[in-house]
Amino acid sequence: MDSIYDEAIRLQKKFHTRDPFELLDALNAVVSYTTAFPRDGLKGYCTIFNKSKYVQINAHLPSPEKAVVAVHEAGHLVIHTAELKVGAFKDSDIYNAVGRKEREANFFGADFMIDDEEVLDLMHSCGANFFTVAKALYVPSPFFAFKLYSMVNRGYAMRMPVDLDSGFLAK
Repeated sequence: MDSIYDEAIRLQKKFHTRDPFELLDALNAVVSYTTAFPRDGLKGYCTIFNKSKYVQINAHLPSPEKAVVAVHEAGHLVIHTAELKVGAFKDSDIYNAVGRKEREANFFGADFMIDDEEVLDLMHSCGANFFTVAKALYVPSPFFAFKLYSMVNRGYAMRMPVDLDSGFLAK
């Protein structure tokens, strides 16, 4: 998992951004939005075809959720390049899965988007708890759990208030 964190931070520093859409642009991914799926349906997918990277995101999602889907798909593009050349990763399958690839994409996304120091500052602010910090960061609390787990794994002393749930975007 440390290598995923290292790659997320390397790309964040290389491209001077924590914005998932700027990362996708820097990776030369073609990003498009679709209204073909309902809000509670397919949220996004990515693939690589003829050396071109493609990400499609459900246009019905609120902006914060679009960003989480975008960074999750970027994680797949960065970490799972070889597998994507075989076929697309669709979120109707991947977000329900609890497999290694989904967890890796979520760890990448959480570490790319959310700064350790910002988490610490918010956690120490008056009355802040897990759910208020997630809200302040504009991310779903299950996604924020991946960031906390990453921080704990890297030596930060924190309690995990919830279990990791790779299927949070399927809900």
